[in-house]
Amino acid sequence: MGYAFGEPPFKGSLVALITPFKDGAVDEAAFRKLVDWQIEQGTNGLIPVGTTGESPTLSHEEHKRVVELCVEQAAGRVPVIAGAGSNSTAEAIDFTVHAKQAGADAVLHVTPYYNKPTQEGLYQHFKAINDCADIPVIIYNIPGRSVVDMSVATMARCAELTNIAGVKDATADLVRPIQTRLAIGANFAQLTGEDASVVPFLAHGGHGCISVTANVAPKPLSDLHVAWQNRDLDTVFGINERLQPLHAALFCETSPGPVKYAASLLGLCDGSTRLPICEVADSTKRRVEDAMRHAGVLN
Repeated sequence: MGYAFGEPPFKGSLVALITPFKDGAVDEAAFRKLVDWQIEQGTNGLIPVGTTGESPTLSHEEHKRVVELCVEQAAGRVPVIAGAGSNSTAEAIDFTVHAKQAGADAVLHVTPYYNKPTQEGLYQHFKAINDCADIPVIIYNIPGRSVVDMSVATMARCAELTNIAGVKDATADLVRPIQTRLAIGANFAQLTGEDASVVPFLAHGGHGCISVTANVAPKPLSDLHVAWQNRDLDTVFGINERLQPLHAALFCETSPGPVKYAASLLGLCDGSTRLPICEVADSTKRRVEDAMRHAGVLN
């Protein structure tokens, strides 16, 4: 059995890091500063080169370099869960082996997109990843982008493998976490990928969130999870309500366009993205600014 009967390996507020660019290239200095700032603000884990990190438009060399930068800058202060997913199993294995060699604490693997594997295909894909390196694997289930949805039964089957440690759940199905908890166990790490529904997700057995909003509001989100763990529900509900407009604003256009603009307002990095993600509309900029002020993260 994998991690179902141990302690959940990851919990709290984790961030799906943006990848800063400058003049079209990865801005390594800005990325290092972003890592330090996140840790200082209380973030519990770092996820480089996921969807928010624009992994689809990074070269393999850039992808691996960003993982190495993140591990080096974090220096063991918080876990690094390296994005390693692909719709090619061989490519996913290559990224996984590299992440292990680079010193990452775990890898995050999206369910294969576009090729629409069956449930058996999903299992075999994750079994191959499980077997390629001794490193914890978080399954990223996001039907909205991948089209396929890993069933609870397949998730439970995967959880029996040695290295399958948890799930990033972006199904927006708020019954799913309790179903997964009952099928696998209370200590299989369940991390939501949906900022706006984090509180009900936690209430149904979740352990934390891999957050886009944490790129620009790491402290309040860290405080929310600490308050949840302490059962300080008044604080939880207050922070959650204050951040809801920001969660919505950061997805009013395709991510990470809005969150990169938000990061630029905080002086964290250039707001530029790589095509086909383009500069956000002026109306989106106004909405993001207003939401950041409402959340108390922008003066």
